Amino acid sequence: MEKLAIFGGEPVRKNSIFYGRQWIDDNDVETVAAALKGDLITCGPYVDELEKKLCEVTGAKYAVAVCNGTAALHCASIAAGLHEGDEVITTPLTFAASANCARYVGAMPVFADVDPDTYNIDPDSIEKCITDKTKAVIAVDFTGQAVDHDRIREICERHNLLFIIDAAHAIGTKYKGVPEGSMSDMTCFSFHPVKTITSGEGGAITTNDPELYRKLRLASQHGIVRDPSRYVEEPEGPWVYEMQQLGFNYRLTDFQSALLLSQLKKLQKFSDRRKEIVNRYNEAFSDIPEIIVQKEIPESDTTRHLYIIQLDLERLTCTRREFFDAMAAENVHCQVHYVPVYFFPYYQSLGFKKGLCPVAEKIYKGIMSIPLYPMMTDEDVEDVIHAVKKIVDYYKKA
Repeated sequence: MEKLAIFGGEPVRKNSIFYGRQWIDDNDVETVAAALKGDLITCGPYVDELEKKLCEVTGAKYAVAVCNGTAALHCASIAAGLHEGDEVITTPLTFAASANCARYVGAMPVFADVDPDTYNIDPDSIEKCITDKTKAVIAVDFTGQAVDHDRIREICERHNLLFIIDAAHAIGTKYKGVPEGSMSDMTCFSFHPVKTITSGEGGAITTNDPELYRKLRLASQHGIVRDPSRYVEEPEGPWVYEMQQLGFNYRLTDFQSALLLSQLKKLQKFSDRRKEIVNRYNEAFSDIPEIIVQKEIPESDTTRHLYIIQLDLERLTCTRREFFDAMAAENVHCQVHYVPVYFFPYYQSLGFKKGLCPVAEKIYKGIMSIPLYPMMTDEDVEDVIHAVKKIVDYYKKA
């Protein structure tokens, strides 16, 4: 049995590797430099080009680029008309923004439980959470895997609810061959550096509904209208614009848009490499009973943002923290995605209590995200596998 590095043994690798990392190449740099040398570095041509390209990639009719994924969710909540007294059903296994966006507009998130195998929101649990206050479902494509669109859409249509997808993890994912971004009322994306493609910070909302598109545009740009045909009053001159509602400055710059346009050209390459790594991990961990691997529905052709292992702690003599620290000592740095949202003090202060979603809470106790990003070499991947197996062998029960 190899001695763990945390106890003085040799680490699996000399250099540290982290759970996620962006891939920026010379083409990206040159594209950004060209944007910076242009006449407009914000509200310019690259933003328009990016929104058109996002429509091509997702199959959506409309796209609104914004400054980050949280802004995308906020704008979607505004466009949905959510307000005080409304309820929005979402998942607890997500970044806090999936729930916070409801609070931004005065609504209250309601947490549905998750499927024990896929970790995505459970449609049966959604159904149980619906009340006469429910106005929308914000389903999250957790780790990049598409949610059960058919069932959630049917539930939303039957109860007259808006169907919003938080696809922050899922650019490039398809459901039954259809790209994520064109199948819900609104779909929100994030382009943070650890995501599949990046603009540094950035986000977008896609929709097929022209009225939602109009509202999204207003919400993201101060509520300002510059089209004279839509003015309430006759303009005095060409300098006039109208603020028709309260909005926010959530615009994306031209140089960020230029970076994302360059990254989109590599989306298929990045997606393919992520799938290769996921397949190798699945193969390597398939015969280790101490490691539970996230399952996928056959309808989802997933571009995976995260690779999560779940420790079967009943088969191990260590805690999740001890396993996590042992991985770090081997120079393989992991993360946990996510602490259930209602565990946070803010949501506890609103009356939420632990025990609300038992499946999500059980999953949370054993999960950690191991490195997954396109720049990983085959050697990097094997080092991660070696580290996991080494630690399992050390801590597994006899």
